[in-house]
Amino acid sequence: MDPSFNPGTPSMPPLPLPLKVALNASLAAGPKRERTQSLLLQATVQVIVQRGLAGTTMQQVAQAAGMAPGTVYNHFATRDELVGRLAVVIGQSLSRVIAESSADVEDGAQRMAIGQRRYVWLAAESPAWALLLLEVAAASPHLLQTLEVYTLADLRLGVRQKRFQVPSEAAALDVINGVCSSAMRRVAVGAAPPRHDVAAASLVLRALGMAPAEALAVARRPLPELPMPAPAAPTAGRAPATARGRKR
Repeated sequence: MDPSFNPGTPSMPPLPLPLKVALNASLAAGPKRERTQSLLLQATVQVIVQRGLAGTTMQQVAQAAGMAPGTVYNHFATRDELVGRLAVVIGQSLSRVIAESSADVEDGAQRMAIGQRRYVWLAAESPAWALLLLEVAAASPHLLQTLEVYTLADLRLGVRQKRFQVPSEAAALDVINGVCSSAMRRVAVGAAPPRHDVAAASLVLRALGMAPAEALAVARRPLPELPMPAPAAPTAGRAPATARGRKR
């Protein structure tokens, strides 16, 4: 990317550090076309932070990436396609980080609560980015289908463990996604009461068949730390960082 790119005062907060590092790690080197797309997505993040989503143009992305505008259009036909692809990659990166953080958690109910609360955490940490994900998800079934892989795995684990009782996986996913999306939006716009992440996660667990007291107890368990993925190309002699996401 062009290190001299400086379009002005930042108008949108950066991604939370664990998510930013996970995103960059997911955009690792590959075939030339993939490398170019990765650079464009990283440049898009940079421009959105500086200009906000409304002020982001394909020309600015090209400038930030140090490429000709035609190169951007060779990979993404429209700005909406570019932003949509970025949202998918951010969602995938967040889901992977959440899954890694709960790798040692064997209880399907607790894993479900962790996932719910971490998405609401994103809305608290970076409201504008959370709203961007929600906007793209509403218009792109592909994003939801991509992220549901993780949710479905936790749902099926809870069913096998007799923690959940659901008549339909599809209906259960509708409840899970609906509560999570609404909670994210409420938190992002500043309309949520304290500990709304816990309340929303508890409600989801109850909807999946858990008793109210047990659902609340599980939802209140401390969140595991978010891992800090090692950069794709760490600097020689420097140990990988182990920064953590803030507990809620």
